Amino acid sequence: MDRVTRRPRHVVGIVAFDGVQLLDVTGPAEVFGTANAFGADYDVRVVSPDGQDVRTSAGVRIGVDGTPAGLPRRLATLVVPGRRDWHEAVTDAALTTLIAELAARSARVTSVCAGAFLLAETGVLDGRRAATHWELASELAVRYPAVRVERDPVFVRDGAVLTSAGVTAGIDLALAMVEDDNGSDVARDVARQLVVFMARPGGQSQFSARLTPRHARHPVVRRVMDQVLADPTVPYSLDALARQAGVSARHLGRLFRHEVGLTPGQYLEAVRLEAAQALLEGGTDTMEEVARNAGFGSSESLRRIFRQSVGVSPTVYRARFRSTGRTVTR
Repeated sequence: MDRVTRRPRHVVGIVAFDGVQLLDVTGPAEVFGTANAFGADYDVRVVSPDGQDVRTSAGVRIGVDGTPAGLPRRLATLVVPGRRDWHEAVTDAALTTLIAELAARSARVTSVCAGAFLLAETGVLDGRRAATHWELASELAVRYPAVRVERDPVFVRDGAVLTSAGVTAGIDLALAMVEDDNGSDVARDVARQLVVFMARPGGQSQFSARLTPRHARHPVVRRVMDQVLADPTVPYSLDALARQAGVSARHLGRLFRHEVGLTPGQYLEAVRLEAAQALLEGGTDTMEEVARNAGFGSSESLRRIFRQSVGVSPTVYRARFRSTGRTVTR
């Protein structure tokens, strides 16, 4: 009688720790668990460094399956969630050592939101493309210059390492992995069951309340930032900004990249984009008026940069994000 050989289950290890974002853990876990109802075979195990239950960012305690010692020697997928105070997470030597060890024995390594900082701290992301929450992208780029940070994608795949944007983007990431492992039909069934997009329209920039970094330590950079923020409609040039700051254009560019993670030109565009978003969310100006008042000059420039940076047109953005309290007059 022939013996039937059963393929080992796909073990997903999710590392939980005090202060972790609740949805960073439960979002992917729910996707994998739901996929099992449609023929997948995931064994999701949530572990903590000491095997104790953890208190999440929401104040909700979640139970864990034990310590990482209970995981198989070879993991199919590692999920590293994040916490709002990523500084606290990356200075936890026990946590970063654990993640480095688990990553080394995982076939696929992933992070959700600020979990990218933990992977970056271990060196896993060196030389790789990576994503994180839109609000943290500049901080990731400045803290870990060896990481090629991409600001807009909901998730980024670089070989066997996948990183996602903020919080609910972990669901998008997990759906993509379900599709890789089990095909598009299963992933589509999971998306329908959870009432989420199979592929979210546009990038995460459309969800950014404020795209521009606000803090810089160097006084020259702060002066230039304040000047641009005061009036983004001025036709600034790099040379003019550098002259007014009393430094060379090359030095100003170097300072901006180190302090902000952007070039002066990218920062100016981000400020103008932010101004346009505010005008679209809270007003009824025409596209020409929005473009002029945000510093883009023409509606054509506004539409082009909006599509490049936000992934949707200004008209679509206004329809999605204008104030819910606004009364529509027919």
